[in-house]
Amino acid sequence: MADKIERSLLADVSLESVEAVHDLLLEWFEEVGEVDPRVRFAFETAVVEIAGNIVEHTVAAQGAEGRHFTVELVADEAALTATFQDDAQPAELDLSAVTMAEEGAEDGRGLALALASVDRLEYRHEGGRNIWSIECRRG
Repeated sequence: MADKIERSLLADVSLESVEAVHDLLLEWFEEVGEVDPRVRFAFETAVVEIAGNIVEHTVAAQGAEGRHFTVELVADEAALTATFQDDAQPAELDLSAVTMAEEGAEDGRGLALALASVDRLEYRHEGGRNIWSIECRRG
């Protein structure tokens, strides 16, 4: 593997964009090469869940028209990382308080699944942007 394998995407906030993120992951993993299947599944789960949350909560809170997000994927020998940035209103959440939804609940599992899947998931609002950072160590 080269020193770093990087890919990025700028997308409108839409359901189709979640599919575009998934397609980007597939292309990126072809370049990245061998990744433990558990690490790959955990990383993909977290990335797609965060993309879905960005779309869902942006639309619910203020509408998606004119809203965008970016995702940057980076793989090196040590880790897989993803960084999302979006121009929506700040998310009102405390990641340390996120728990799995009750059995039978319609939603509320996305962030809990993402947190449980990866080595690091962080959120901050900075410079008028929401920034999500995800990391899975490879070893």
